[in-house]
Amino acid sequence: MKYKDKFANRKETLIFPEMTVLDVISKYKKTEAVFKLYDKQACECVCCQALFETLQDVAKKYDFSLEKLLSDLETAARHGSKTDS
Repeated sequence: MKYKDKFANRKETLIFPEMTVLDVISKYKKTEAVFKLYDKQACECVCCQALFETLQDVAKKYDFSLEKLLSDLETAARHGSKTDS
């Protein structure tokens, strides 16, 4: 299922490809755990090395599936409120 389709029924999408890693983590603290899960595939700390890059650029840089990354981040963001720890 494509990312757009998965969240098509929702009123509001929270995470967009144009957002930076910092934007996402600042708004949705629980997404930090998602980035940590991607560190192994990236072979480095994504938050440390790509904090100011867009999610789209991060996906290209580390050869991540952008749709999966967005979906994982969206799920984490929805399971916690803004700036939850």
